[in-house]
Amino acid sequence: ACWKTYVGRPETDAARRLAMGLLGNGLSAAKHHEDALAVKEADLSTMRRLGASENNILVAQSNLANSHVRLGRNEQASNMLRDVYSGRLRLNGEEHQSTLRAALNYAILLATLKRFKEAKSLLRPAIPVARRVLGESHDLTLSMRSIHASTLYLDPGATLDDLREAVMTLENVALITRRVLGGAHPLAVGFEGSLRNARAALAARETPPTSKK
Repeated sequence: ACWKTYVGRPETDAARRLAMGLLGNGLSAAKHHEDALAVKEADLSTMRRLGASENNILVAQSNLANSHVRLGRNEQASNMLRDVYSGRLRLNGEEHQSTLRAALNYAILLATLKRFKEAKSLLRPAIPVARRVLGESHDLTLSMRSIHASTLYLDPGATLDDLREAVMTLENVALITRRVLGGAHPLAVGFEGSLRNARAALAARETPPTSKK
């Protein structure tokens, strides 16, 4: 109903632009992801045609990437998130929170695609920046460290040192999160799960295989 109210207005009309954004978000919330994708693609195209700010275009690209993820189109989403991260670096610089969050979002998708080397290369320089700018206990810093640890223990080529580093990192991340947010917080629960998995991977590597008789 909201969209029908404003659809006849010019593309430059602010209320029409807002209604289109609400329509895309509403379709996503209702899990009509194909329809949401079409609306968000049209919205992004309109923004570019009208010369919207780079910040607003980057936000629209991130939203569009999320729709691709929900449809299982992770390769397309990863290309968009790569462009968003590059855009944030150019627009905001490496220390801006939006840039760090863009790095995290891109790294998560790279890890999902099992492109562990790329994810690690992205996170290694970004994590010290997050620690310095945001602090050790910020949820973004903790999440970046957790994802980096996950890329270490999930990588089929992980060394024993990689597995030990992953466990040590996740132990520290889980400890800080429990202290700051409490053990029932979703982040704390997720980090504890990653820690259990990392410990299991390390134990499997450290335990010598039993010889068959």
